[in-house]
This record gives sequence, C-alpha cells and structure tokens, in this order.
Amino acid sequence: MTEPITASYVQEDDDWKVTVSGSGKELTGRAPGIIAARDRADQLVEKLSPPERSTVVHLLNGSALDFTAAYMTARLTLPEIEPLEVPPPANGKAKEKTGGKPPVPQGKELPKAVDEAAKAPEKAEPAKTPAKAAQTS
Repeated sequence: MTEPITASYVQEDDDWKVTVSGSGKELTGRAPGIIAARDRADQLVEKLSPPERSTVVHLLNGSALDFTAAYMTARLTLPEIEPLEVPPPANGKAKEKTGGKPPVPQGKELPKAVDEAAKAPEKAEPAKTPAKAAQTS
C-alpha cells in the first residue's frame, strides 16, 4: 500500500503557497492563484512519487472540503470583463443607403427580379365569399 501524498495550500496575499509532503520528503512552491497552485502541486507530486502510484490529498485550512470548494469556485467563476462598447457609425450615410436595414453580405443578395417583386405593392384581390349550399331535407 502506498503512502498518500498531502498537498497543503496557504494563501499569502495574492499568491498561494503549496507544500507537498510524502515518502519522508517535503517540497514547496508558489503560484499566483489557487488554480495555478493546484497545477504546481501536481508538478511537485511528480518529483516525489511516480504518478501511477500516488494518491494526493489536497488540503486548505486542513480540510479537503475547503480546498475543493475554493478550487471549484475559482474554476467555475467567470472573470469580470468590461462590457463591449459599439462605436457609433462614422456618418449617417450607411443608414441612408440601406433604408435603416442592416447591409446584406456580398454574395447573399437576392436576384434582381425577386428583389423587385418583393418591393412591388401587392394588388388587392376582391374578397370571395363561398357560395351557400343550402340543402333542405
């Protein structure tokens, strides 16, 4: 049976210190965030033991649950980004050309005959009423 390897994490300001111990040895490293610290721990574990034989327990404040919660929160939290600003058009000519509609990509235009038929006003047809079919018995 193999001895488990322990990776202990301590936050120091914005950085994380990770200490990996096992097989009577101890290695330490630093990283700028908990995700990077977890990657650094994997590198240190490889130096201590062959990867196929190592069982690593990751601890934050002595708790595997605390580490898992902090690590998964960091993994699943999206970074804050500023909203995208769309600059106004350089001039009003773009709207005048297209009549306020977005431009059609080149090669995606309708054939001229179809386009003109779409623009032509439809002729009103007289309303047709169904003939009464009165049948009396």
